[in-house]
Amino acid sequence: MPDAMLLTQMLLMLAVIGAVAGVLAGLLGVGGGIVLVPAFFYAFQTLGYGGDQLMQLCLATSLATIIVTSLRSVMSHHKKGAVDWQILRSWAPGIVVGAIAGVLAASALRSTTLQGLFGVLALVIGLYLGLGRSEWRLGEAMPKGARRLVLSPLVGFLSVLMGIGGGSFGVPLMSLYNTPIHRAVATAAGFGVIIAVPSVIGFLLLPIDPAVRPPLTIGAVNLVAFGVVIAMTLVTAPWGVRLAHAMDPKPLKRIFAVFLIAVALNMLRKALGY
Repeated sequence: MPDAMLLTQMLLMLAVIGAVAGVLAGLLGVGGGIVLVPAFFYAFQTLGYGGDQLMQLCLATSLATIIVTSLRSVMSHHKKGAVDWQILRSWAPGIVVGAIAGVLAASALRSTTLQGLFGVLALVIGLYLGLGRSEWRLGEAMPKGARRLVLSPLVGFLSVLMGIGGGSFGVPLMSLYNTPIHRAVATAAGFGVIIAVPSVIGFLLLPIDPAVRPPLTIGAVNLVAFGVVIAMTLVTAPWGVRLAHAMDPKPLKRIFAVFLIAVALNMLRKALGY
């Protein structure tokens, strides 16, 4: 067990991480996972925890927080009638299959490989956030049949490999298929629940070497990080929402895109050993 100073340092770092993730989620509508995973990685590494399964810890703990935040979000959006339950029901089976496949893949990969994958995918998301246009379209309605059969597991699979909910892939996908942005954001919160629940169950069963895991870790989920981050995001997400209504979030999205690209490139640099 770590000494009191190390534990205090861990709690303070996690509190800051949770606060920032909550504000960004409320302000920009991005899922906390895209911020939490690299932040957890930095925090755990700084505190002396590492090894070949460090990224699994970060992904699993991030996904555990997403269960709570996505449930809260989807219930809030449902009260406003914004969730498209037809999309959610029809895409759910494929997303669950993809999420389970994502856990199996993440469990078998080394931490450095997962860092590289996170870096590449975060770079793609950052470029889309920075350069994407609201008028871009791939179709006039969400895909069905064979296309949905391919895309729905892909959403679940890639989300688990990044430790994120449904927002980063689900919102752009639905927007590209002509779903209004508010409905896309609301429905993507449902994607987050569908992704996070089966994947966290899988990660809870993943054995992690006790010598390299933080205290109070079950499987690959660190309960300290989970509890502190949830508490902080519940406090700070409403602040972000109020800020979003007080200013134009578009230039802030561009700034966040630049930040995300920088984080992605740094993760790739570390994965390559530089």
